[in-house]
Amino acid sequence: MTPEFSRPERLDAIGAGEREVRIAADEGERTALARRFGVLSVERLAAVLTIRREAAGIAVRGQVTGAVVQACSVTGAPLDAAIDEPVALLFVEALDEQEEVELDSGALDVVEIEGGAVDLGEAAAETMALALDPFPRGPEAEATLRAAGVISEDEHRPIGALHGLKALLDKR
Repeated sequence: MTPEFSRPERLDAIGAGEREVRIAADEGERTALARRFGVLSVERLAAVLTIRREAAGIAVRGQVTGAVVQACSVTGAPLDAAIDEPVALLFVEALDEQEEVELDSGALDVVEIEGGAVDLGEAAAETMALALDPFPRGPEAEATLRAAGVISEDEHRPIGALHGLKALLDKR
């Protein structure tokens, strides 16, 4: 299945030097991405990436930017989210399941090459999705939860057999 925002770079077209690639999702692609990632809308999604062949594979570095409208996880109200995320990926040929990959602190995230190309659009879309708050809360969320009888963690009081244990220990 072709991703909604596909910008493949064929392996045989990637030269030895570093090359900058600029991509942006059109309206139809953004609508499809919003549906896929369960957000109200993707207003903008773009990336400026450098692509370079290295001994270990195809290195992609750069920045993904965008604007997304999510629904508050409590009220459903629309919330704007800005995306400005770095990208650092290494696309590699299929790894043997037995093979171990040593990663140091400066290592790139490793992605398997599929179909003779690296898909920069899909990399940008996944970067955007990972940058989103999975449980966004708007300014009315706390009042809505309180009205529904949900207490905050600060207000939580233990009940049961150990309820008074802390007070007893504090007296010592």
